Amino acid sequence: MTRRLRILTWHVHGNYLYNLSQVPHDFYLLRDAAGSPQRSGRCGQLPWGDNVHDAPVEALPGMRFDAVLYQSRQAWDEDRPRWLSPAQQALPRLVLEHDPPQQHPTNTVHWADDPGTVLVHVTPFNALMWDPGRCPVRVIEHGVRPLDEQAWQGGWSRGLVVVNHLARRGRRLGSDLYLQLQQRLPLSLAGMGSEALPGGLGEIGQLQLPRLMAAHRFFFHPVRYTSLGLALIEALMMGMPVVGLATTELSTVIRSGDNGFIDTRPERLAEAMQALLEDPGLAARWGRAGQQMARERFGIGRFVADWLQLFREVCA
Repeated sequence: MTRRLRILTWHVHGNYLYNLSQVPHDFYLLRDAAGSPQRSGRCGQLPWGDNVHDAPVEALPGMRFDAVLYQSRQAWDEDRPRWLSPAQQALPRLVLEHDPPQQHPTNTVHWADDPGTVLVHVTPFNALMWDPGRCPVRVIEHGVRPLDEQAWQGGWSRGLVVVNHLARRGRRLGSDLYLQLQQRLPLSLAGMGSEALPGGLGEIGQLQLPRLMAAHRFFFHPVRYTSLGLALIEALMMGMPVVGLATTELSTVIRSGDNGFIDTRPERLAEAMQALLEDPGLAARWGRAGQQMARERFGIGRFVADWLQLFREVCA
């Protein structure tokens, strides 16, 4: 029987944390008095299980943990020396890196750079691009437990983009491509700050997003350089066809003309989206193939097993 561990971590990406909490250990989320970003503890709409707890900063010195899972440079550089005791800092430790390097795409040494810390990447592409320095590296690909067993319907002849603060985040997240193609095709945009752009629907709650996604004909991913988004995987899981750029990890997920469509030419992307609008049968075929692939590659069972094995190794 696997020993149940007590793991200190941070609330950085809520949907990822929800999937991680399917691992049968106890997760303690650091919380300060203000509930500030990344220090907000157990909060929000997500249906947290009884294995997710708050770890108030004032109570940390008296709390017992088996491991610490850092999820940001803020947690590593600021919170670790400020609030963790020397004994807690010496516990088995992991750094979960959610993104590819944001400075130089190949020559950036990871900020952890510690031979006693396991650096965990969420995609093989991210691991390829980061220089890990002295950290041992593992890759655990995403796993998704859908918040709603919503099946794709595709009744609305529109595409959907899901990106937070797209206008502010610019070309890396594809704001220019969205604006360019939104003039030619019926596209909606969901996410924080999306109302600032044409087609913007505003922020959609995590529990309401699956129904909105299921109604749209296809999911469009205009992102040039990022990790593999959970919203995209959730779209695949429900059988929604995906169109996106043939960059980063998405190039290993989508096989054009089989389970979706990817390309580096906006004109080809526009042609594929127009074909989906005109042919619901094509959308359904791509969606079914994408769903089968996503269930095999990104199933929550595999994800939980991978994390259990890594925690066993680190805490042995």
